Amino acid sequence: MAQTIRSRIEAGVRLLRRHGQEHLMQFAAQLSQEEKLRLLEDVKSIDMTLVNELITRYVHQKPKIDIPKEITPAPVYPAHCPPELQKKYQQAREYGERLIAEHKVAVFTVAGGMGTRLMFDGPKGSLPATCLRNKPLFQVFAEGIIATQRCYNSIVPWYIMTSPANYDDTIIFFKEKKYFGLDPANIVFFRQGMMPSFDKNGKMMLAERHRVATSPDGHGGSLRAVYKSGALADMASRGVEYISYFQIDNPLVYVADPLFIGLHALDGAEMSSKAVLKCDPLEKVGNFAIADGRTMVIEYSDLPDELAHQHGDDDSLMFKWGSIAIHIVSRAFVERINSRGFSLPWHRADKRVPYLDENGNRINPDQPNAIKLETFVFDALPLAAKSVTLEIERSEQFAPIKNTAGVDSLHSSQQLQIKRAARWMEAAGIKVPRKKDGSADVIIEISSLFALDADELARKRAQLRPLKPGDIVYLG
Repeated sequence: MAQTIRSRIEAGVRLLRRHGQEHLMQFAAQLSQEEKLRLLEDVKSIDMTLVNELITRYVHQKPKIDIPKEITPAPVYPAHCPPELQKKYQQAREYGERLIAEHKVAVFTVAGGMGTRLMFDGPKGSLPATCLRNKPLFQVFAEGIIATQRCYNSIVPWYIMTSPANYDDTIIFFKEKKYFGLDPANIVFFRQGMMPSFDKNGKMMLAERHRVATSPDGHGGSLRAVYKSGALADMASRGVEYISYFQIDNPLVYVADPLFIGLHALDGAEMSSKAVLKCDPLEKVGNFAIADGRTMVIEYSDLPDELAHQHGDDDSLMFKWGSIAIHIVSRAFVERINSRGFSLPWHRADKRVPYLDENGNRINPDQPNAIKLETFVFDALPLAAKSVTLEIERSEQFAPIKNTAGVDSLHSSQQLQIKRAARWMEAAGIKVPRKKDGSADVIIEISSLFALDADELARKRAQLRPLKPGDIVYLG
């Protein structure tokens, strides 16, 4: 066994030496057998050919981000159906419902994050997120899937991408919660890809003597990981054709929106997006645009201020639609962009990364010292021959949990959840008590198991009781 490990280490050193990265093995002689095996696994996981190319293009230089010279605002289906589109919306909704009923739709959740930033110990998906029952995010989505399956007498498989760091904890959490009532045969977990961190000379860094410093390859890597892991092949075996994609932090998301799915399918799109109206010209969201006949998203940091502030003939912003990382993606499209190597471009980020120096001392820098490379999922949009963009109201479908306080925090998300529930109750004909500032003077939590949307709640009007100030109501 010792001879085998020694020969593997020697082979690893030879491989790394050919690529100028042999320093990764510099502490091998000081490691235990288990640590040596772990280091060898790290080295084995690195695609050295790709790494060499990325070092040349993104580490030794800072690529300039050039936006196309000719860009125009992307066309968007409006959130509120105008009279001229009523027939189209109805047809799309019915088509989307049929696709769900025919088992052609899967849910894909990007869940690689930990709750550290939110002062929570565990995978972000296990964070208690609802205002009354403190349901974790995973449960919120699971109930949406269960309700969708019941509504359409269908099976909607769930694909969950974790990070390597939270993979085991996520599976343990699902087992402890008995998969929230879902059939575990219809839940597929897989790991996100990782990329080494580089110093400014293009050398990969060590996090420990037996571990390479790595970071997730970005949310765009989800489209590679779902392919490489075999999850996409699993979808094909089930007859899935459309993937409902969203990230873990938004408890108001519609897990499988028939209208969105139907518009995507009717228009023959390959990748489609939901958009929100920007709060201000410089809001930190990507901007939907058209260049060379293809939909694209331009990062807020890459859109020149003069374009961000430009107004159209109706005095509204020209580039007023923001990206929120909710997509419908055709399975065949994901297969295509992976068939000859991953097609998405890489992006450079200069970050602070703890590392080991040449003496094995751990250094915690106070300034950016390393380069991380990642991909963005919206960069797949220009690769799609056709794309649909559907406007949604923020207050209806977007209440992310990203920060410990303030905007996009757990508190703000729960307030938005209550506001949506109150609107649904009023739409169903139930008077909601209001405070002087106009906010609801009740706390309401509506599970997807009771109503997937406001229309379903209205159909259950007879099951709703009048509300009085201070009421606390759970509908599940």
